[in-house]
Amino acid sequence: QVQLVESGGGLVQAGGSLRLSCVVSGCISCTYGMAWFRQAPGKEREFVAAFKWSGSITNYADSVKGRFTISRDNAKNTVYLQMNSLKPEDTGVYYCAGGATIGTWTYWGQGTQVIVSL
Repeated sequence: QVQLVESGGGLVQAGGSLRLSCVVSGCISCTYGMAWFRQAPGKEREFVAAFKWSGSITNYADSVKGRFTISRDNAKNTVYLQMNSLKPEDTGVYYCAGGATIGTWTYWGQGTQVIVSL
């Protein structure tokens, strides 16, 4: 099993920045990669960013490219999402996810709320 605990959400004005953290514990080697998703009120959960533990390739949703950066600290077993130039449409609950196999996200955190005001 893998446990994921997110933190770092909050209220920020448009144009501001936040850094989300996700502490990963348990069977980390059971995951091939990690990702961030988000869910806005009344909308479906959507992909934000991801990486594989092996290699340096990262993927981003078009809506966040150039503004968000996913990174990791292997020593701290922590995954980060640096969010810059935030927009009101970035508002939502942000979830950290771990993938057991390619294309599937098996493990989920409880989410952290991000609210971007005008």
